[in-house]
Amino acid sequence: MQTHTEQIRQLAEPLLTSEGMELILAECLKMRTHWLVRIYMDREGGVTVDDCARISNQLGDLLDVHDTPPGPYTLEVSSPGLDRPLDRDKDFLKYRGSRVHLRLAEKIEGRRDFRGELVECEDSDDGKLLVVKVEGKIFRIPRKTVVKANLEYKL
Repeated sequence: MQTHTEQIRQLAEPLLTSEGMELILAECLKMRTHWLVRIYMDREGGVTVDDCARISNQLGDLLDVHDTPPGPYTLEVSSPGLDRPLDRDKDFLKYRGSRVHLRLAEKIEGRRDFRGELVECEDSDDGKLLVVKVEGKIFRIPRKTVVKANLEYKL
């Protein structure tokens, strides 16, 4: 059975593609009294406030028709911003050489948070590995253990 996030992604991707945009991340979070649906989108040259409003109206209609998520929800549509989420393998490949912040489901060498340079996204027998350089030390982190990943903007 599909999760609400997967259903929302399936509804949002064709809409955004038809508008010349790319879906960066879809999230669906259960709050106390309602759902929170977040959509991060981007395109060459960036996303405007008008783009966000237009997509929000169109996507809201789609979500209502498909009753996804069930019950009341708040829809947030925005550009990914400076701390852009990294969700797909192609994101990790595109942003090699950038500073990232990774949060893991399991500890590696006693830690769950890694801040450093994303050196590579490589294949292994167990799936993708993210090679991250933290304070001069190289870590090979299984992609499947990453709960959250963002670019890290540094002044």
